[in-house]
Amino acid sequence: MGGKVVIIHSKEEWDAQMSQNDAVFVIDFTATWCGPCRMIGPYFEELSGQYDTVTFLKVDVDEVEAVAAECGISAMPTFQVWKGGKKVEEIVGANKEKLKALVEAHKGAASLAMA
Repeated sequence: MGGKVVIIHSKEEWDAQMSQNDAVFVIDFTATWCGPCRMIGPYFEELSGQYDTVTFLKVDVDEVEAVAAECGISAMPTFQVWKGGKKVEEIVGANKEKLKALVEAHKGAASLAMA
């Protein structure tokens, strides 16, 4: 069962994750100084335990600036969904309902088959 958010500490770690072409990623772009990020962080962790077919990543925009720039991050928190090495959807802001809907929309066929 999920429940694990992978924290990305470098561009190399990001590239290694993105090389998994069959994976679905939900990425939390965050910053330590961002109040709304700290508020929704525990909920992101909670969601990671509910979806086996999604890999949850967390990127601190100040720690891994190259990844934040590559992904076009201009506000935090930003949540992106990546499939096949490409961004497919993005939401900005600490909205639990929108975040859950984002994950639900992209959780993949494997979850649907198990339901």
